[in-house]
Amino acid sequence: MSVGPKPGQKTVLVTGCTPGGIGHGLCLEYHRQGLHVIATARRPEVLAELAAMGMSTLALDVTDGESIKKCHGEVYEITGGKLDILVNNAGRTHTHPATDILLPDVRQTFETNVFAIMAMVQAFVDQLIAAKGLIVNISSLSAVTPYVFGSVYCASKAAVAAYSRTLRMELAPFGVRVMVSMTGTVKSNTASQSLRALPENSLYSRAREIFEWRVVFSQQNSTIPTEVFSRRLVSDSLRPEWPAFLRSWFGRPDWFWFGGKASIVWLGTCLGEWLIDAVCWGTFRMSEIAKLVAQDEGQKKLQ
Repeated sequence: MSVGPKPGQKTVLVTGCTPGGIGHGLCLEYHRQGLHVIATARRPEVLAELAAMGMSTLALDVTDGESIKKCHGEVYEITGGKLDILVNNAGRTHTHPATDILLPDVRQTFETNVFAIMAMVQAFVDQLIAAKGLIVNISSLSAVTPYVFGSVYCASKAAVAAYSRTLRMELAPFGVRVMVSMTGTVKSNTASQSLRALPENSLYSRAREIFEWRVVFSQQNSTIPTEVFSRRLVSDSLRPEWPAFLRSWFGRPDWFWFGGKASIVWLGTCLGEWLIDAVCWGTFRMSEIAKLVAQDEGQKKLQ
């Protein structure tokens, strides 16, 4: 279902808008702020509530080039060729020890978390340039932290941050801005995604209980409500533009740090990696894991 914006009304396209997640919360908040929202999901029928509120709802699989191309055409019809904001929110969790990963699974995570963002930017850059618009890429604190058992997810979100930093400079001459959300722990659909199990021969078999605790960590530790996160991100993305050296204090920030544990991680990036490492060592129960590994090694020597 698609309806057009009112004359002069700004438009925003959000990916990954399934109810219960960050994308859905962002749609509600942008709508509340008076923008015309184009909400997308693989199955648009789950967006019926948003459609009833007057938002446009479209089918979009961000990992499928043909789906992106079709969505681009539909958005062009809705916006008249100008898109003010593109929010690349669709993502995939990936919790598994680095030594237990399956490369096809890793490739799928990068398809969703990294390559899909690149494809969306490439597809919609014409409409963004026409509007002198804004791209908001959803990254994570994991991009700059040793998020234990999340090496693949960390790598994908670090790639988003690095890509966005260069994209910002490349698109500046065309009047398109780029904002990166360094997202902390936020209530989302993460825990409902398919969870990976430790293989029987995992190096961390003795720490299975800790691994299972870690799988749902983001939904149980300093997790802030989706609506609180959405309200802050939308508000900051709509702030006026300022010169780069003043932007973080007065205008729309290039880097948006918010969510559970965001403040301590941001401080760690200023004071040194040692602080982040120390906090993560304690947070992710590495002392317990080290003790279990030592016990396991000790038993092997006795055999």
